[in-house]
Amino acid sequence: MLNQEAYSSYHSVNLDAQTARASPVELVLVLTNGLLEELARARGHIVGKRYELKANSLNKCTEIINGLSSSLDFDNGGEVVANLGRLYDYCAERLYTAGVQLDPSIVDEVTTLLTTIKQGWLGVQAKNG
Repeated sequence: MLNQEAYSSYHSVNLDAQTARASPVELVLVLTNGLLEELARARGHIVGKRYELKANSLNKCTEIINGLSSSLDFDNGGEVVANLGRLYDYCAERLYTAGVQLDPSIVDEVTTLLTTIKQGWLGVQAKNG
């Protein structure tokens, strides 16, 4: 079993390798995959009543969502980008509520929404090669 420091180091190197030559869509997918992993951890922390870890985990999720939202091209993306921005904002608000109410079903709702968004990005990636 890897200790936490070794895992973090491996994860960091692996992430650097993934992002070094990634397209913008690939970067979004890397971030989204990390977000989905962190949402699963946050849900586990809520269920396990590990409230400090839950708070840290939900903060990470919100930071990733804010990063995804801030990378959107609102000037040139039209209605699709505006709707995606609103959806990211909604997800961040719901995670705040999940943290306050300690409700794992809200985390599930956000996970479902973000999985759907990920499928859309995978479609864009497939279309653009």
